[in-house]
Amino acid sequence: QVQLVESGGGLVQAGGSLRLSCAASGSIFSIDVMGWYRQAPGKQRELVAAVTSGGSTNYADSVKGRFTISRDNAKSTVNLQMNSLKPEDTAVYYCNLHRELPMARVEYDYWGQGTQVTVSS
Repeated sequence: QVQLVESGGGLVQAGGSLRLSCAASGSIFSIDVMGWYRQAPGKQRELVAAVTSGGSTNYADSVKGRFTISRDNAKSTVNLQMNSLKPEDTAVYYCNLHRELPMARVEYDYWGQGTQVTVSS
């Protein structure tokens, strides 16, 4: 079992910065991909950024050049540095751990409780 606890959300003016952190506990494997999703009111949850244990990253086009995801495998943490924030970044941000077991043909998704990010114009 995996537990994810987020911190770092809040209210910021447009152009400002926030840093989100997520601490994972339980059994974390090198195959696990960790990332951040967000969900704005009335919209579907969407991927913001993800990172493998080897450091490969993937970003949504809307945040490229503004957000940076990082992972500390030893501490089982993943952070999201958000710069040049825009009002459209306002959403609840969720930490995610995705695990695929190809031999068993199963995959798991673990989620944090979410943290609110509000960007005022």
